[in-house]
Amino acid sequence: MKKTSKIMSLVLAGAMVLSMTACAGNTAETTSAAAKSQETAADTASKAEETTGAEASESETAAKAEGTTYKIGVLQLVQHTALDAANDGFIAALDDAGIAYEVDQQNASGDQSACQTVASKFANEKKDLILAIATPAAQAMVGAVEDTPVLITAVTDPAESGLVDTNEKPGANVTGTSDLTPVKEQIDLLKQLVPEAKTVGVLYCSAESNSKIQADMAKEAIAAAGMESKEYTVSSSNEIQTVVQSMVGAVDAVYAPTDNVIAAGMATVGMVAGDNNLPVICGEAGMVQNGGLATYGIDYYQLGYMTGQQAVKILTEGASPADMPIEYLPAEKCELTVNEETAQTLGIDVSGLK
Repeated sequence: MKKTSKIMSLVLAGAMVLSMTACAGNTAETTSAAAKSQETAADTASKAEETTGAEASESETAAKAEGTTYKIGVLQLVQHTALDAANDGFIAALDDAGIAYEVDQQNASGDQSACQTVASKFANEKKDLILAIATPAAQAMVGAVEDTPVLITAVTDPAESGLVDTNEKPGANVTGTSDLTPVKEQIDLLKQLVPEAKTVGVLYCSAESNSKIQADMAKEAIAAAGMESKEYTVSSSNEIQTVVQSMVGAVDAVYAPTDNVIAAGMATVGMVAGDNNLPVICGEAGMVQNGGLATYGIDYYQLGYMTGQQAVKILTEGASPADMPIEYLPAEKCELTVNEETAQTLGIDVSGLK
């Protein structure tokens, strides 16, 4: 098992079906390497014309020199490890495709009204393509933008969240990727690490439909594993400490799905839970790194990269979001992540995990 900063990760083997920054007023403009090098590309094309037998190379270089610089807007709900990774992966895919672009990065800092403000801004600016990261950001963007292609990511069930007609055939101008995580396997992991657990607290933000879906799945899996569940919700990050403290003595372990509010406040969750000997199984690796015990989770960088590949198809090949199914990371992209320091604090043996 590979260990980095006391976090160890390994790729799961076998089949697992369906795997999950500055306030909105600030703008970060980034120009792609391709756009910055257009002048250089033009010079290269001119020189290439002097070389016989290089017609294909000339054509490709000229296309880059004369190609469009795409205007892309990105709205990220809040800054935390998973969403940051998805954003990075998206940009990497654009760079790898060699297209010229300018990206307007906006972060709503977890504020739904800020999401709506940015959505209106992007709609008025007539971007070539928009990326919305996390469900509340996606809902704001879909409600404001009708004609521009909108890609969404870090959304558990786009259809259930009212973002597309169906996940198989989205319709309209929206498609993207889902971060649906292997909830059942995460609960199985909890049972393996805390075999004596009888009651599991399910912790999430009630304002996120993404989290409610996962919480319901978790409660079913908890019951199937012969345990009871208790639901604990917060409406904002200000309630996290109080709610987690209320779990002490009432539950034997905690499950927190890929919830953006909980993920952003995971340091607080980990502190209170650790002080009271409560193991926390999380929805994604970043939450484990910030105080959770373990997870089987998806790679958000790869999720973002896959979304970026969709963007390239839309921008350069004329693909229609309406006909592009919501995509999911394959099972082999799931990873086991364990926080050894947390395990040691809790006195839990993780040496037998595979």
